[in-house]
Amino acid sequence: MTPAELSAQLLTVVDGALERRGESTLTIGIDDVLLERPKNREHGDWASNIAMKLAKPLKTNPRELALELADGIRSIDGVSSVDVAGPGFINMTLDAAAAGAIAKTIVEQGDEFGRGNLYIGVKIDLEFVSANPTGPIHLGGVRWAAVGDSLARIFTAVGGIVTKEYYFNDHGGQIDRFARSLLASYLGEPTPEDGYGGQYIADIADRIVTGFTGDLASITREDQQEIFRAMGTDLMFGDIKASLHDFGVDFDVYFHENNLHEGGDVGRAIERLRTAGHIYEAEGATWFRSTDFGDDKDRVMRKSDGGYTYFLPDVAYHVTKWQRGFGRAINEQGADHHSTITRVRAGLQALSLQIPKGWPDYVLHQMVTVMRSGEEVKLSKRAGSYVTLRDLIDEVGCDATRYFLVARKVDSQLIFDIDLARSQSNDNPVYYIQYAHARVCSLQRQLGERGLGWNRDNGLAQLALLTSNFEQLLMVELSRYPEMLDAAAQNLEPHMLAQYLRDLATAFHAYYNGEAILVADDNLRDARLNLCAATQQVLHNGLDLLGVCAPEKM
Repeated sequence: MTPAELSAQLLTVVDGALERRGESTLTIGIDDVLLERPKNREHGDWASNIAMKLAKPLKTNPRELALELADGIRSIDGVSSVDVAGPGFINMTLDAAAAGAIAKTIVEQGDEFGRGNLYIGVKIDLEFVSANPTGPIHLGGVRWAAVGDSLARIFTAVGGIVTKEYYFNDHGGQIDRFARSLLASYLGEPTPEDGYGGQYIADIADRIVTGFTGDLASITREDQQEIFRAMGTDLMFGDIKASLHDFGVDFDVYFHENNLHEGGDVGRAIERLRTAGHIYEAEGATWFRSTDFGDDKDRVMRKSDGGYTYFLPDVAYHVTKWQRGFGRAINEQGADHHSTITRVRAGLQALSLQIPKGWPDYVLHQMVTVMRSGEEVKLSKRAGSYVTLRDLIDEVGCDATRYFLVARKVDSQLIFDIDLARSQSNDNPVYYIQYAHARVCSLQRQLGERGLGWNRDNGLAQLALLTSNFEQLLMVELSRYPEMLDAAAQNLEPHMLAQYLRDLATAFHAYYNGEAILVADDNLRDARLNLCAATQQVLHNGLDLLGVCAPEKM
């Protein structure tokens, strides 16, 4: 029995209790009877606080109501025992057949198991990475890539219509500095004081010289810089896209900041704000009255030199997201962008476009530190000042990199231990999880070697034989998968999936070591192999949502 099925049965019992009391004004839905896991496994498989929720509106004692509901729950097929604890908690234990039904559900649903309808039909724009095309992707961007792509997969699994978007900053001072750095490399000059260093600058400058069909030496320095700007930006962004692709991350939309300026979006936004009376001139600059919308101070939108701050293009950009019909927009950025949240939301409210308050959502990341042999790794040979995506792929591979960067909550600082990520031991969580999947595959291969068979249909009919403590604990973990996916999507926290997979692997390894799987008894062997197959399926489904492979051999 799945948690959803038990909740539906519990709702029927509650409706019966309300009817007996003549209560017709109180409406109870499935969300009101969602089940929880007891903190202590000895208290049962599932718990509900519905009696305490209903006691006040029904003007009754919660424990008395819980005892009444418990009598009805005992009649549910598959429930072996019901206890009332404390002021009115209802603890339920399933019988072996009902508990084992989760394995049957998983095997039958296969790749679809766990997928739901939490965000069915909701258009979600998920913007992440969006690194400036002035250098290789730095470590913060790598974390954004791993988390963002996993979130996109999770949203899709629960019904969302997801667009993965990359905001391409090809306008402004950072591009000017990049162009000057490339030109200086070509001319053999020192890197500009505010420029970019690293071997990649010299490499791209050489590629521009090779690819340019004209005579660079015969044109003015100003024209040379424009050539290095245009070609250098294209080459750098091509390298970024290639690195992300090798990391398993591709985007649906690449939105160019330059289009906001050339297409008039920025100008229209500021004029709309001016017409609404939300901006003023002071100290030679144009200011937005953001304090009227909850900000701690007013913000400059256009500087005294005529250039825009980042704030106004950000507002104009999000207007395009709203106009493209995204009910949800989620941005991944570094923790240093915290003030951006208030500013952008204030600007969008000021435009009076009926954009909901609190739109868009943000996922803010803390720093990542890379360690090797107990010491921090600071430099990349190519970038010259930081660890890049390509560095991590070369060091530990995509699987370990993706898992390690997703495994902790994003608002927590993360230490990426290269030695641990490369180790083939149970201390390495991604190895530990993948090894659980490979172990199931090994069991299936051993059948032929031992001259044993596996009747899958018979195994599904014999799940009531799965009564050991190891089996019960494993089935409880398996049944958590759908609810965990919903929680990860709602909370924007893919680390919940990474942690769940480790818990599931722990439960499976304990089962594998504690019980003989390939026993002589045909019925018991078939049942246990189906439980193993269900575990393999959930591991595969979960790893796929993290962008991590599920190997058959290790």
